[in-house]
Formats: sequence, structure tokens, C-alpha cells
Amino acid sequence: MAARFEGSDFYDIDALFSEEERMVRDTIRDWVEDRLLPIIGDAYVTQRFPTELIPEIGELGVLGANLPEEYGCAGLNNVAYGLIMQELERGDSGVRSFVSVQGALVMYPIYAFGSEEQRRTWLPGLASAEKIGCFGLTEPDYGSNPAGMITRARETGDGWVLNGTKMWITNGSMADVAVVWAQTREAGDTKGIRGFVVPTDAPGFSARDQKGKLSLLASDTSELVLDDVHLPHDAVLPRTTGLKNALMCLTQARYGISWGAVGAAMACFHEASSYAGQRVMFDGTIAGKQIQQVRLADMLTAITQGQLLCYRLGRLKDQGTMTPQQVSLAKRANVNMACDIAREARRLLGANGILAEYSAMRHMANLESVYTYEGTHDVHSLILGQTITGVSAF
Repeated sequence: MAARFEGSDFYDIDALFSEEERMVRDTIRDWVEDRLLPIIGDAYVTQRFPTELIPEIGELGVLGANLPEEYGCAGLNNVAYGLIMQELERGDSGVRSFVSVQGALVMYPIYAFGSEEQRRTWLPGLASAEKIGCFGLTEPDYGSNPAGMITRARETGDGWVLNGTKMWITNGSMADVAVVWAQTREAGDTKGIRGFVVPTDAPGFSARDQKGKLSLLASDTSELVLDDVHLPHDAVLPRTTGLKNALMCLTQARYGISWGAVGAAMACFHEASSYAGQRVMFDGTIAGKQIQQVRLADMLTAITQGQLLCYRLGRLKDQGTMTPQQVSLAKRANVNMACDIAREARRLLGANGILAEYSAMRHMANLESVYTYEGTHDVHSLILGQTITGVSAF
């Protein structure tokens, strides 16, 4: 009888990682197995983010893990950071989203575009999870075209006044601080769109839970309303000089998503492979049926391709040569791959695949959101098309 391959590292990619990178990955993998997986199914069904795990997430050092230690962060390289995202999304896209938003969309812009006082004020608390942040860019009518945003920041003699609405905001209802992007041209500011650090207890700021979701049910998703929110002059991120800075934040988040999608795909593959070896049908396990073997072979092939894509992207990022277009390719390819694998795993599981005790359908539903957010699949296709042809289709 042929030997059975266990796991999902068919090309021994593990050997390409440093000892520290493997140690980081294994630490998060163990935490996901021990602490997250036992409760995430119930959290998903009851539509709540597992807030009881937030202190532990802070202690793990995964929040802003690739930012400098002087601000309370782990100071890891980008491959180690990517492996963290991979392992967290093995558990659930909503938990990876929580960590990704905190680190890539809140801590990164404060670090990259903020003043030293803003860094010292916010980053240590965000790194330890004593403070929670959210990122306000998307609006009800401006998702793929953020340049058309309606939210305005008007400069006054004693600061700024913000008005507008943001939609689909992860962590919004639990956040202590929001990084909000707003148009400033009406105030005579030639820099246009700029970022602001907005404490969520500021008068006029409110967050409402997004109702009716069928995806990311174990995630906090909100609408933000800014109604004459008065901020001091130093609330603006001083190094923001236009929409390009917000897009730089999205590149950081998309990088993590590229790794996270591989984790979700790995979880579905492992579940499908294990189930196939145990489920008896027509006097034998379904692992011995041709159609299921083809499914598993396709899954393993696609995961291996995604792993290699992430590994190379991570090394490019650590070298400082990674481009946004390369991130678009990885986000587009790996999320699409994970969607396909989650669907096929659900089908392999048959009727059991719709139960919350299995993860495939939860991942399948979650990944439909990941397919859309941080730049839709189609938008990334057009980004690559422009790179290939030199002609913009936007």
C-alpha cells in the first residue's frame, strides 16, 4: 500500500524558513489549536467576536509584529509576520482580520505617517491590545473608488472638524481610536485626502454594528458616523500627503491577506483529507474514490503554489523591493485559490459540511468577504492588467 502524505508542505517549504520564523509560526499554530479552535465555531454561530481572547492576542506579540521594538512591537521580519497571518486564518478570517487591521491599518499608518508624539501615545497600547483601533476609509458609496470619498475635514482656528460616514469597518464598535481618511481641499489644503487619529470617545463620533451579515460572523463590523467631530490640530497624521498614503496601508494589509488565505486553504485541506480517510461509503473510505482523490490533489497543488508565492513575496518585502502590483497578484491568486478549496472541501464533506463543527463552510463564507475587501478580485485584475499593458482600464 502506498504511503500516505500527511500535512500540506509537499515541497518542504519549511526548510526555507529560519529557525526564528518557524518558532513564531509554531507558537501561533499551537495557540490557534489550543485556544481559538475550541470556541470559534460557537462564536461564529452566535455572531460574536471572541473578545475574551484579546488579552492573549496582545501577549502573543502579533499586533504590529513587524514594527520596531521601541514602540512595544515584536520587530519581526515580514516572513515571520506573514506566517502569523497564515496561522491565525487557519483558525478564522475574522480573527486574522482583527489582527491585520490593528497592525497594518492602524499601527502602520501611525508609525509611517505619524508624529513621534503620536507613535509614543498610541503604538505601545495598540501593540499590547490595551487599546483597539479601526481604519476608516471605505464609505457606503465609495468602496473601490476611495478618491471619491465624501467625508470632509474642515480646518478651523483651533483644529479640525470632521463630518462623514464610513462603512464595513472591522473593529469599529470596540475601537478606542480610529484612523480616519477625509478630504481637506475645501479648507484650502492642497494635500487633499489626509489621515486623522480620532479617539472614539470624541463627541460626535459613533459606531453602529453592521446587521445582516452572512460572512465574517465572528468579526466586529461597523458603520462609523462622524457628526461635527472636533479634533486638535495635531490629530492629523503629518506625513499624509494624499490618497497614496491610505493605499500604502492597504498594501500592508493585502500582504498579510495573501498569507492568511493560504492558512484558510490549509485548514480546509486538512479537514477534507482527514474526513476522507474516515468516512466509509460503498464498503470503503471515500479517500479511495477517484473523484475525492482528484479533489485532494488539486487542493494540495494549489496550496503549494500559494505557499511559494507568499514565501517569495515575503523575501522581496524584507529586501525592500516588493511592489504593490506584486501584492495585488498574490492577494488575487491566493484568495481565489482559498475560495475554491473551501468550496471543494465543503462538497467532499457532503451533508456534514454544512455543520458548524466542521470548518469548511465557515471558511467558505468568510473568504467571500476576503475576496471582496482590501481591493476586490476584479480591481486587482485591472491593476495587473494596467501593469502588463501600460493602459489603465479604470
